[in-house]
Amino acid sequence: MTASDLRALLAISCGLLLAACGADQAAPPSTPSLSVSVAEPAMQTLPRRIAASGSVAAWEEVVLGVELSGQRVASVDVEVGDEVREGQPLLQLDTRTLGMELRQAQAALAQAEANLSVASANARRGEMLKREQLVAASEADQLIAGELTARAQRDTALSQVENARLRLGFATLRAPHDGVISARNVQPGQVITAGAELLRLIRDQRLEWRAELPEAALVQVAEGMPVRLQAPDGQPVEGSVRTISPGLDSRSRTGTVYADLPDPGGLRAGMYAPGEILLAEREVRTVPAAAIVERDGYRYLFVVGEGDVVAQRRVELGARSGDVVEVTEGLQGDERVVVEGAGFLADGDLVRVVAASGG
Repeated sequence: MTASDLRALLAISCGLLLAACGADQAAPPSTPSLSVSVAEPAMQTLPRRIAASGSVAAWEEVVLGVELSGQRVASVDVEVGDEVREGQPLLQLDTRTLGMELRQAQAALAQAEANLSVASANARRGEMLKREQLVAASEADQLIAGELTARAQRDTALSQVENARLRLGFATLRAPHDGVISARNVQPGQVITAGAELLRLIRDQRLEWRAELPEAALVQVAEGMPVRLQAPDGQPVEGSVRTISPGLDSRSRTGTVYADLPDPGGLRAGMYAPGEILLAEREVRTVPAAAIVERDGYRYLFVVGEGDVVAQRRVELGARSGDVVEVTEGLQGDERVVVEGAGFLADGDLVRVVAASGG
């Protein structure tokens, strides 16, 4: 065999081998790898949601103290967690010293009133003697001025009585609003100072949720929008947006949303709670949440194509509601997606479509 014959034979052999390989690559799978159920995307009306987390705080927490210094606490009538009504006594100071001050002021007032009666009588007598010119005018004027002095002394004594009575009233600390006691920093027998924090009161037992949102999300929120939180026991807590901070933090570029919680359930002031703000509803394309497959940090659907061969499709998701999820990118409306069995598939698998197990 010559060299040219050998080269021709080798070329023919390579050509046959390449043709065989090409035929193997083009051939589709001969048997289905898995039985799956499918579904078509549906158009549904879903609320748009903004997920957020924030702290639960008192809508208004009032710091309570007294206006007296150096007085001893006689009794504390409330504990943390007690519900109180406006005007209810919360704390009582020892009133023995204050009561004595009031009695002394009342005695001084009685003496001042008696002096005023005498001075008034002398003034009337001085006016009569002055008219009849029985005494010098200067002596009569002195008697008349004595009444004015006595009247001023009486008014001063009256003010001292009112001041002592006011101080005695300060000895009883009363609730300025309806609410619940949230803190207690005082014990019976303690000597207190004016302005010291003794108790804290959550006004009207009203709590609110304070969530920090980036500027892109903050501009979508409006007052009155529904809010849904999750309590530590797993129960949902409903609320509504009360107000939105007018400005943003210059460093974090975030603003605060304040949401009222009329019935906070298991939430307590100081807790950190996840939640979501429900925006306006809109019509979106959805698929069953079970159809979504997460791999390598991305989300995929398996679309059933011609000959029941599946194609792996990367998608972008939006809002979730129950057992469906919005698909914002990567899917057309007339395609079939694998639901049951999607997690076991690979791109290009041949499947056998069957009815869903719940059907």
